Amino acid sequence: MASLGGLADLFHKGKTFRPKKNFQPGTIKYSLYKHAQASLNCGLDLRLAVRLPPGEQLNDWIAVHVVDFFNRINLIYGTVCDNCTEESCPVMSGGPKFEYRWADGVRYKRPTALPAPQYITLLMEWVETQINDESLFPATVDKPFPKTFISQCKKMLTRLFRVFVHVYIHHFDSLVAIGAEAHVNTCYKHFYYFVTEFELVKPRELEALREMTARICPGASAASARPSCSASAAGRPPPTPPP
Repeated sequence: MASLGGLADLFHKGKTFRPKKNFQPGTIKYSLYKHAQASLNCGLDLRLAVRLPPGEQLNDWIAVHVVDFFNRINLIYGTVCDNCTEESCPVMSGGPKFEYRWADGVRYKRPTALPAPQYITLLMEWVETQINDESLFPATVDKPFPKTFISQCKKMLTRLFRVFVHVYIHHFDSLVAIGAEAHVNTCYKHFYYFVTEFELVKPRELEALREMTARICPGASAASARPSCSASAAGRPPPTPPP
């Protein structure tokens, strides 16, 4: 299995799409982050690595992973963004069956079709705003997580998954050209096992990469078939998923 630790070394440092979000040393989240990285880098089965460590709080574990996935997906998209233009990708999609529309309740009050680079820019800015909001992602243990924390994380992870979909379906050749396929596959497997372990992304969203997931993620069919308790944004019927 390709090491996650080698991902940043493989990609050009200047290609990070958004600034990286870090954890403050000495905090619980930093300790959990280091624990997760140690488990991944030692080659532990990813299905086991994503499980909640004994004695730890689920919200902390999810918070750490949301930030980590943001950083990694940000890095992955940064490697292909030069080839993802309004001309090459006039619609944010994952092939002909899946089109994603943007809504944020502020500037875009209704789901709006946008070119892929604009959609992903807005998505990354939105996620970054969420994880920098200390009322949603508390920086210290004396501040509780809000009641909306899990539902917001589900929405963030659902939207981040769509970047995987677009990159795999429309820019896979670019990943192969720089030798990143194995590293991106490992990142995707980590993401997939995590969101299915805690039912954070609905199976209908995961359908866009179902065939590839079945090939690279052992046990994927059983995991994605489980009933989901996802509380992300209410959706429209396929082929266009909820914003």
